[in-house]
Amino acid sequence: MVASKYAKCDLMKSEFTQRANNLPAHGLGLSVDVYSPDLLELVRALRDAALEPGYLEVFKATTSALQWMRQQLPDIQLPYHGEGLWSTQPEFPCSGSGRQGVAEACAQLAALRSAWLNHECATKQMAGYAFGTYLPPLYTELSARKTAENLAYLQDQVNQDARARGIEPALVLLEMPPLTYFGCGTLPIPEFFHTVTQQASCGLVLDIGHLWTVYRYTGSWQRQRLGEFTAEFLDTFPMERVIEIHVAGLAELTIPHAPGSGANAQGLPYWIDAHGAPIPGVLFELLEQVLSHPGLTSLKGVALEVDTKPIALIVEEFGQFRKRFESRVLEKVHHEHLSALHPQRSPIGRAAEGGQLTPEDEAALQQQYRSYVHLATSRNAPAPLSDVSLLGGSLEDLSRYRDTYLPHELLHWGGDVQDMFPDTCRALTEGNVPLAGFVPFWFSRPRPEQDDYDFFLLKIDRFVEFARQTCPAAARIVVREADELRDAYRAANEPIGSAQVRP
Repeated sequence: MVASKYAKCDLMKSEFTQRANNLPAHGLGLSVDVYSPDLLELVRALRDAALEPGYLEVFKATTSALQWMRQQLPDIQLPYHGEGLWSTQPEFPCSGSGRQGVAEACAQLAALRSAWLNHECATKQMAGYAFGTYLPPLYTELSARKTAENLAYLQDQVNQDARARGIEPALVLLEMPPLTYFGCGTLPIPEFFHTVTQQASCGLVLDIGHLWTVYRYTGSWQRQRLGEFTAEFLDTFPMERVIEIHVAGLAELTIPHAPGSGANAQGLPYWIDAHGAPIPGVLFELLEQVLSHPGLTSLKGVALEVDTKPIALIVEEFGQFRKRFESRVLEKVHHEHLSALHPQRSPIGRAAEGGQLTPEDEAALQQQYRSYVHLATSRNAPAPLSDVSLLGGSLEDLSRYRDTYLPHELLHWGGDVQDMFPDTCRALTEGNVPLAGFVPFWFSRPRPEQDDYDFFLLKIDRFVEFARQTCPAAARIVVREADELRDAYRAANEPIGSAQVRP
């Protein structure tokens, strides 16, 4: 049995190595959104500054917009950053995410002629509950095995679609997600990704800012200096699978009158992932350490993540980035890969559990995710399962997520409820219905997964339910405002090709 487990690990490694060695070098680039900021305006500004990027990793948009963008930028490599593929979740292959979402991703990969499909190892939907921003997976053995199983399914779907189109299939990459104040599970994060890569031939994306949040919110900062933590982390993380590195901004969540802002007693800020924020110098110091690691043998690109950032700041930071790292990155991405000739065992020293999860395993993982949701959203939740404890960190930081971040996410992020529903909110105030009640209402019960996850539309639907249930006098008002919002949203997102992305 142990021999067969190691044989599977070696097969996954061999399949990955063959695909990785065939990927073109991408160099230094940017991870971008089509609209925010306007991508063609950004490219013009970079070219005016003699800062042509080696590649642009483009975030999910409409397929027609991506097709048009490919036409406008014929000479730049455009790998794809997916969204809405909840591969950490037990039901992924049979869900709308695993069917409609994967089909859409395949069409967008073809539109961009992408070398890879990058997606966060995280989700916004779990156990029938929806979130506005990502939560990382449960860091448990069962979760890692199921994630690997789902990645194999995703890669197979990408391969089949590419063969049908007569194009080279993209390689699926899994990005280590950030911690937003807390993480859950019993498996150290590097070991989780080892378990995944022992069973799946995927590549990985290592985000430097995300790495900093792991240091901050697992409590590692209390035991080690940042450099020591990073050295240990990299020595146990599957660095040979890292195809791409991301660097993005970090910033504190700014909410007027929110308690507990600023740094802790040791001077560490409460930073979280923030693409629109400036990149702190500590991340470039961490990047130096990562690029020096001997296990980094499959690197193809390093990108600054800049969606939502002002163009002038992007140009300034990319210029500094190029000046400091260009020669080292280009040396890394163009060197001859030797991992196929000298395969190495996992430093953790054990084979992954093999085979698909049993029905009992699936049921246990589903229960773990239900417990995870309750832990993240409610102080009055049932006692969590033993596998759903905090992954280090503190109850204070978990409370920061529950009491500050989550209400802000539902009431303000992705559309401020008071701006979206001004007349309804006035009616609720007159009816003595506090707007803060929308947060517990949102998590009051699980709901079936939407075929196409869209947080803005989901927020509209849920707020209509909330207003009609808590204030019948507002029922007609909220339905009218919701219809107006949906009409405006459809008009703004019509797939009309070049009219969407103006040159």
